[in-house]
Amino acid sequence: MECLFVEREIKRNISVMSTVGNSTNIFWQECPVGKIERQKLLNQKGCVVWITGLSGSGKSTLACSVNRELYSRGKLSYVLDGDNLRHGLNKDLSFKAEDRTENIRRVGEVAKLFADAGLICIASLISPYKKDRDACRAMLSDPNFIEVYMNMPLELCEARDVKGLYKLARAGKIKGLVSKYIFCNFYEHAPKTFSLKFFG
Repeated sequence: MECLFVEREIKRNISVMSTVGNSTNIFWQECPVGKIERQKLLNQKGCVVWITGLSGSGKSTLACSVNRELYSRGKLSYVLDGDNLRHGLNKDLSFKAEDRTENIRRVGEVAKLFADAGLICIASLISPYKKDRDACRAMLSDPNFIEVYMNMPLELCEARDVKGLYKLARAGKIKGLVSKYIFCNFYEHAPKTFSLKFFG
C-alpha cells in the first residue's frame, strides 16, 4: 500500500525535462508543501530587503538592526552579508566587474530561496551595478523585493572607514573600490522608504 502511494506521488510530481545554462536533462521538482503553506506556518510573508550603498555607508549596521527588530517581533529573518558570503559561497570570485555580477547573481538566487522558504531575507551588499540588482529583482515578484539605498556622502563613508579600505585605496594598495559616481547614475529618484509594517 505504501509503495503504491510513493509511486503515485512520484508520477504526480514528475515535470518536464529542461536545459538551463550548462545544465541539461534536469527536472524542476514540485513539492506539496509550497510557499503559501510555509508562510502560514511562520505567520509572515517571505521577501527580500536588498540594502546597497558604498563601503562604510552603514549597510551591515542597518541589516543587523532590522534583523534584531524583526526577531523581537517574532519574525524569522536572515542576513546575507556581502563580506560573509565571500568567506564561503563566493570565495572563488574577485572584484572585477564580471565577478561582481556573478557574486550578486549567486546572492540573488540564495535570497530568492530564503524568500520562497517564507523568511525575510536581508541582503547587505555594495552591489554597484543597477543591471545586477534588477536581475535579482526579476527573480521575485516586485512587492517581494524592497531595495534600500544607503545615500551617504562619500566623505562620511571615508571618514568612518571601518574596514580601512579607503585608506588602502588612497595608498594605492587596493584597486576596484567602488566610487560614488557609479551609484549617482543609478539613483536619480529619491530612494524608497519603508517601515517594519512591510514584514507584518
